[in-house]
Amino acid sequence: MQTITVAELKARIKSGENLQLLDVREPSEHREFNIGGTLLPLGNIMRMQVDEIENWKDKEIICYCRSGNRSGQACQYLATMGFTNTKNLAGGMIAWQQAAR
Repeated sequence: MQTITVAELKARIKSGENLQLLDVREPSEHREFNIGGTLLPLGNIMRMQVDEIENWKDKEIICYCRSGNRSGQACQYLATMGFTNTKNLAGGMIAWQQAAR
């Protein structure tokens, strides 16, 4: 599994790059704070309920969660389902918010 740092992701967003961001947290976490990713909780991924991102199979997908743990699991599950280019945001939203300070 590949990782991406908060600094790298922020730079890519700032440059206007079209990115597939996947938020694997719970809806309440997403409502509280998000960076614009598509919400698909880890539980749905584990149950193979990924229809809404099926067209991302051959694209780079950057997964994120609160700390990087659930998104790492999501990357592994997605790989078993044929998603070929997943990256885990190191440190997740905790690192993102700390970088903003």
